[in-house]
Amino acid sequence: MLAALRQARILEEVRRTGGARVATLTEILGVSDMTVRRDLDALDSRGLLIKVHGGATSIDNPTTTEPEFETKNLRQRDEKAAIAKRAAELVQPGMSLAISAGTTTWALAHRLTDVPDLTVVTNSIKVAEVLYAQARSDLTVVLTGGARTPSGGLVGPVAVQSMTSLHVDLAFMGVHGFDADAGLTTPNMLEAETNRAMVGSAHQLVVLADHTKWGVVGFAQIAPLTAVTTLVVDDGLPDDARETLGEHVGSLVLAPGASARRSPAPTDAADPDAAPAGAAGATTVAS
Repeated sequence: MLAALRQARILEEVRRTGGARVATLTEILGVSDMTVRRDLDALDSRGLLIKVHGGATSIDNPTTTEPEFETKNLRQRDEKAAIAKRAAELVQPGMSLAISAGTTTWALAHRLTDVPDLTVVTNSIKVAEVLYAQARSDLTVVLTGGARTPSGGLVGPVAVQSMTSLHVDLAFMGVHGFDADAGLTTPNMLEAETNRAMVGSAHQLVVLADHTKWGVVGFAQIAPLTAVTTLVVDDGLPDDARETLGEHVGSLVLAPGASARRSPAPTDAADPDAAPAGAAGATTVAS
């Protein structure tokens, strides 16, 4: 396992449990305790955790902390896959799309291989790589310029200018957090500005977010919840959050994530009663 991926896994375990012992991490990773201790030193020096005797503890995540792509990509992988699958069902042949940077939107990009005649603009190098690799004559990919963020997004004036000059059918956006009062947020001010331009370029906004991002508030707001046409989230979302979101977003779509590991997988068929993107009033949908 590469050092970056190993360290991301350590960080995930520490944040999940609040702390972890060296012995536990060596068992999880299958490496020596010296390797784990070196990794903890590296993560501590970057301010991502606190190394203590025999292990490490987590630190509170400030609103301006932006995890790296590899770190985020190890979190809620099943939920993100389910969300991406459900979101891909909204894409029709011939559509123009905007796709923001993020690990869930990256998972979505892998789901677009069978949809013909697409035009996609993205500020994500990772998303663009997935789409370019398809080498399809009926797929046009536009990568915005801009300064690169730790999570692999391109942001800033160049990216904003690219987005404001375009008009797309759907914008698929990943977020750092979503909250009833703060709305859609990110730790990065330039990313917030770029994503606002993406929202403005789209006829409909589709937000992809797993349930752990509910109640998380980043430093900069992208848009209020009322700007969301469709919110696709896994079914680990608490009932009270579903009720609150039902009062704010156009349509709430639940993908089988957390519960899919506790019960037999449901059918892949879409719910015939699901409200289309942009329908008035929120509708909760289970896949």
